Amino acid sequence: MPLTLPTGRGVTSAAILRTFGAKPFQTDGELLALAFARDGSLWSIEEPGVLRHWDLKQRQQVAWHALTEPATLWAFGPNAQFAASGSDELSLWDVTAGERLLKRPSESWITAIAFPVTGSMLATGHDDNVVRLWDTTRGQVIRVLEGHSRSVSALAFSPDGSLLASAGEDREIQMWETATGRSIGTLTGHTDRIPALAWHPDGRRLVSAGWDTTARVWDGKNLLPIILLNSHATQVHALAFSPDGSQLACTDSDCTVRVWDFNTHRTLFVLPARTGEIRCLAFSPDGKQIASGGLEHAVHLWDADDLETMAEPPDPLASRTCLAVSRDGDRIASLGAGTDVRIWDSVSGKSVLRLEGAETLRAFAASPDGRWFAGSRNMGDGPDDWNAKVLPDTTEPRSTACLWDAQTGMKAAVFEGQRAPVTALAFSSDSQLLATGGYLSSDVWLWNIPSGEPALLLPAVTEACSVETLAFQPRGQLLAIGAIDWMMTGGSDGQVFLWDLLRREVVQTLPGGATGLAFHPSGRRLAVSSLVQSIHVIDLTTGEIDVELIGHLGAVNCVAYSPGGRWIASASEDRTVRLWDEETGVEQGVVEVDTQVKALAFTPDGRGLVTGNASTSCYLLDVGQFLQQ
Repeated sequence: MPLTLPTGRGVTSAAILRTFGAKPFQTDGELLALAFARDGSLWSIEEPGVLRHWDLKQRQQVAWHALTEPATLWAFGPNAQFAASGSDELSLWDVTAGERLLKRPSESWITAIAFPVTGSMLATGHDDNVVRLWDTTRGQVIRVLEGHSRSVSALAFSPDGSLLASAGEDREIQMWETATGRSIGTLTGHTDRIPALAWHPDGRRLVSAGWDTTARVWDGKNLLPIILLNSHATQVHALAFSPDGSQLACTDSDCTVRVWDFNTHRTLFVLPARTGEIRCLAFSPDGKQIASGGLEHAVHLWDADDLETMAEPPDPLASRTCLAVSRDGDRIASLGAGTDVRIWDSVSGKSVLRLEGAETLRAFAASPDGRWFAGSRNMGDGPDDWNAKVLPDTTEPRSTACLWDAQTGMKAAVFEGQRAPVTALAFSSDSQLLATGGYLSSDVWLWNIPSGEPALLLPAVTEACSVETLAFQPRGQLLAIGAIDWMMTGGSDGQVFLWDLLRREVVQTLPGGATGLAFHPSGRRLAVSSLVQSIHVIDLTTGEIDVELIGHLGAVNCVAYSPGGRWIASASEDRTVRLWDEETGVEQGVVEVDTQVKALAFTPDGRGLVTGNASTSCYLLDVGQFLQQ
């Protein structure tokens, strides 16, 4: 039976026939906030404002909402019923519906947010050094608390809501009566920034996290220090209490989570280090699980009994998302952040092949004749396995790519000489040449297939821009090279160069950087996706833009022509996939999905469109259903 996505705002599940390679608890953005609901399910918010609902027993996402908010500061209310976002305005959201309930401008930038356990109050800290208390039913500021000499870094309400603790960049903690706004004292002792505060459920003790490597326990009533929890070797970032208050979880810049017995102030256990900074923590309502999230684009669920993580984190050396469909349509191959190259049967969804020694690839490409895969190593991997050579007087490895037999998965050749890392690969239409380039070099290399011997070096062809994407003209003699100047040193964001393989020179230069390139099957037109939210379709006989496809609300990641050339597919950071009429440029259909799409490929019959997703999964879209939207 076809697999479909859970529906959320804007998702057209009817267009999605099948899902390949979905990993549990994977996101496509950095985690900013986590909270458990009363029923034990989990909610998360990631950049740039994507809200997800997770069923932990089924280990899958059950709903999502794009909250269309550019804020990088988010906080959940008790039991994840509400969420708030802060920037130069305050917004309050209904989590279940994904709807904004309140939006109010702020007098200054919001730097911290906190909800009380009960009631209709909300606290915000600001970069003008003050704390504001809001009545969320009326959307009005009811009190302004002034006491810090620098901007506010953290807030926490006591369990009964009578007290509010605020930490500032002045390294002080102020204690306030919420009913009157009266300051009742100051806690001092931290020698560096205080990014988090948490009250014990008994309402008597307060814990503060410091970049001075300590978590400090305070008596919240008489405002005296109790003890320093100073086993952390590095900065402490986030805090969370278990519901009964018996355990305190702290995360630090070593990317570990240390769990304390709060009664004895002894370390119970240390959850193994992750590969990215952890920004948020939460205990489940029964106290048996700990959720953590941060830079790794994954929610980690820890069972407090056996300390086994339920999530599968991506590799820190993130791969470029790559995608290929075999010429008979029977196989789909993909590569995503932290994954191997995965090759599936397109009907059963089962893995059918593994490539020898291809566990840590940066990028890959499949040859049009179906005989070969080519791939490049992740930067920083040792050169030994692929016999990489190091040039004299340098420690830089120069062998970064390999060729595999697509039927057996066995290594067939190693490409030696190019600077690491190779991040863009493309086969010629006759599968006799492979072009490779990378973001740290403006050179492009051409290799003979299958010998692996270099055929041609195109030195500095992109004029100091990074090589982002490559495409050969079908049955033609052009190689399109898309380059981006990320530093914008030349006044534009890059260029597209057309290299004539017979004349061995650049014959045309097209303005504007390219994130993706696709030739029309006839070779007469070139579609270019870019950072400026549009796709240019260029007539190669004139070098002029024939059609500009406008509709995406974010940078366009990739573009693909249908086999007959009738349709152009594109995908963007706005989490939409769009189909366009190639001749007129009129949008024919749009599907919003729950992840950014980084790669696209049509099936050979043109009836299916495969997406390579930032969440490491792939979706098979029904083009017929797509066109009905």
